[in-house]
Amino acid sequence: MSHTVTVTRTTTTTTTSALIINTGYLKSWPGLLKLAQVILGIVVVGLVSYYFNRYQNINNTPEVFFLLMAVTFLVGTFLLLTEVVYHGFAFILYLAASLTFIIEVNHRKRNYYYDYEPYFAAAVIGLVVSFLYLLSTVFALRSYRGL
Repeated sequence: MSHTVTVTRTTTTTTTSALIINTGYLKSWPGLLKLAQVILGIVVVGLVSYYFNRYQNINNTPEVFFLLMAVTFLVGTFLLLTEVVYHGFAFILYLAASLTFIIEVNHRKRNYYYDYEPYFAAAVIGLVVSFLYLLSTVFALRSYRGL
């Protein structure tokens, strides 16, 4: 005895402009570790920043190094949670650093003397890199939205 079976498939797609964090990932062990790193990193940066430079006659080199590492990895770990945010922040910070450096190099041209041209070239290349991060942000957004 034979009979006919009809299979119907429905595909729905939705797009959203909201930034969505993968909560499923945050429930995994690596996600929980990253979340703990971000939360404890915020506490560390807050404590050291609040008490930093309280005693100005003491050498601050260890405090500066510790604060620099804490901020670096706090930002890095936070940005690893979403690709779009990572590329967006990389674009903004690289652009700001490049513009600041190019202005400083031009403003103090005499102080840099022999190093002026390489520094100026590095600053211009930094502007190009920031533009590449902008393109990566656009592509990540398109990928994220399924376009």
